[in-house]
Amino acid sequence: MERRSILLVDDDPGLLRLLSIRLKSAGYTVTAASSGEEALANMSAARPDVVITDLRMGGMDGLALFEAIHENHPTLPVIILTAHGSIPDAVQATRRGVFSFVTKPFDSQKLLEQVAVALEVSGGTSEDRVPADDDWSQHILCRSALMKDVLSKARMVANSDASVFIRGDSGTGKELLAQAVHRASRRRDKPFIAVNCGAIPEPLLESELFGHRKGSFTGATQDHQGLFQAADGGTLLLDEIGDMPQPLQVKLLRVLQESQVRPVGATASVSVDVRIISATHRQLDDEMREGRFREDLYYRLNVVSLELPALAERREDIPLLVNHFLQALAHKYDKRARSFAPEAMERLVSAPWPGNVRQLYNVVEQTVTLSTTPVIPDSLVQSALRDEPGSIVPFADARRRFEKDYLARLLQTTGGNVSQAARLARRNRTEFYKLLHRHHIDPSLFKAQDH
Repeated sequence: MERRSILLVDDDPGLLRLLSIRLKSAGYTVTAASSGEEALANMSAARPDVVITDLRMGGMDGLALFEAIHENHPTLPVIILTAHGSIPDAVQATRRGVFSFVTKPFDSQKLLEQVAVALEVSGGTSEDRVPADDDWSQHILCRSALMKDVLSKARMVANSDASVFIRGDSGTGKELLAQAVHRASRRRDKPFIAVNCGAIPEPLLESELFGHRKGSFTGATQDHQGLFQAADGGTLLLDEIGDMPQPLQVKLLRVLQESQVRPVGATASVSVDVRIISATHRQLDDEMREGRFREDLYYRLNVVSLELPALAERREDIPLLVNHFLQALAHKYDKRARSFAPEAMERLVSAPWPGNVRQLYNVVEQTVTLSTTPVIPDSLVQSALRDEPGSIVPFADARRRFEKDYLARLLQTTGGNVSQAARLARRNRTEFYKLLHRHHIDPSLFKAQDH
């Protein structure tokens, strides 16, 4: 399996070097940072699996670093190194969510044990969780920290039977995430079945979900097994659950409470063992306030919530997705297209994408089918997008507090190419390097690494 990554933070160069050597010798990939600020900049480039930080450091201390990390990555395990005199502070830190603390001088074996436990708890190891030869999230392409955090949470919850509730705008990939959760679970060898609750007429939806007996209504010429029974032992995705009619919400709640379904026209119930994943683009809080969605059903479905970001929030993933779609579509349509012109790619990165990944795929498909040259020109992309205005603004218009995220996203997008990032930001290279230095951002961290 892929080597697990550790972000190591300490302002003592000697200890930082010693810890790095010991962790690397144990088989981990280690990124070292000499300050909390540098650590946060590194995390903009890549999300680690575990963070190990000293408690007492100049500038941002370990606890402040933990708070900053958990604001965006609440499931990321943070281990704090502390001297004996500051143990009370460390104890207090564990109550606030720090994974554990190790006292200095530390025992190397104890630290390695803590790292192993942190990886296990956060879904980073355990061979029975995901087979070594199966990439459970292989269909979800990303390098953004937002998406990696979602995948980390998904992998943590996968091995339980807790109901999962996926929020996300249309086109963000809710069904792909549900499939990934299924593949990472113990149910992976059983069926995964998806049903769109808003696409089936109300009179037919009950029969589709729970089945029916022959003669139970006009047109029921034979017994029909519902999707709950078809998914027995596996996973059932109830997509667009917010569109489910209220009478069916009551029946669904009963099924979830009793783990039994009663087909339409039947007198006896049938036991089912199904893991439920539900998804919606609606704001169900509003639906509940308006009385259109049952509160008790909502809390039964929403045991663990995963929220997929809009494509505009993960622009660093756009070149990755575009190149993947381009390769697949060029093969599908037997076209010569091999790449996008730089101006075309910049337009794709800057577009608003209200339709998210699904819209991006459609735009790439249109440009590929119409292309006559190996390099797809900007004019085709402009035509496909109908020249929609971009949502990446000049750097001078970005608010100061978003500078670091802005710079990190540009470097993610360009793979660490400072010249191209500076052009996107409409700044000269010298000024751009000064901005990177101000935020402790190392462009080399964003370059593709060979594993």
